[in-house]
Amino acid sequence: MEEPIASPDSVLDEIRALCAQNGGTLNKKHVKKHYPELLRRALYYFPSWDHAVAKATQ
Repeated sequence: MEEPIASPDSVLDEIRALCAQNGGTLNKKHVKKHYPELLRRALYYFPSWDHAVAKATQ
């Protein structure tokens, strides 16, 4: 059985936490290399990584 995908709100919370942890650096290339599951979940719910980051940091 496949693990359920995270909710959009939990994805945004993870992006916010990552932003705080990395001093605001949310470069897609860095995230893809170090947090591929977060990127995959963000792209499941949002049209692009930049859109997810903008939504998380509003």
